[in-house]
Amino acid sequence: MTLIHENVNRGRSQTGWLDSFHTFSFGGFRDPARMGIGALRVINEDRIIPGSGFAEHGHEDMDILTLVLSGKLRHRDTIGNETVIAPGKAQLMSAGTGIRHSEMNASDTEPAHFLQIWLIPETYGGAPTYQQAALSPEEEARDWSLLASGRDGEAPLRLLSDSRVLIAFPQAGMTTRLPIGEGRKTFVHIVEGLATIGGERISSGDGLQVGESRLPDIDWITDGKALLFDMK
Repeated sequence: MTLIHENVNRGRSQTGWLDSFHTFSFGGFRDPARMGIGALRVINEDRIIPGSGFAEHGHEDMDILTLVLSGKLRHRDTIGNETVIAPGKAQLMSAGTGIRHSEMNASDTEPAHFLQIWLIPETYGGAPTYQQAALSPEEEARDWSLLASGRDGEAPLRLLSDSRVLIAFPQAGMTTRLPIGEGRKTFVHIVEGLATIGGERISSGDGLQVGESRLPDIDWITDGKALLFDMK
């Protein structure tokens, strides 16, 4: 069985500077059917107006993965990191015993559009860490490419749970197979594009909560981008 988390049923938070869609329950949005899956707790799709952003705030005991889709983010944190993240890059903070950071739009003229993803670590505590990595070039990652993993040395970014995050950049007309592991939990987030799975149409912002060992493939109508979360 595949449960489609339709984009139109996501939560939404809007302020003067932020427009945020929530795949899972977050902030004032609560849905018993959308409480996360496995280690995956948050997928927020955020848009920030020029010259604004998330002022310094704190986190503990959470892996926080950020992917910029357009525009640029300026990251600062209390363990000495200051950098600008643009499309084609990903950052991962493991908050550990505590870290404070800010994520501000690095432009005074262009909006910033990005995903922020939270995964729950298997052990709490430890020193906070920061990592940054380049995504695989799109032409080399039409099928799934490993971005983050809980296994040492397996992926550019190191998670603190038995999880893997993969990314794909399929082209129109391509078919993407879902690599389902026995006894694993799988969630797919459609970042961009239009496709079908099992005769159902899916599009940007939709999620696929996978509950079978064998599934229909994703057939792409347009060029697309997707994330796959493989978890214990």
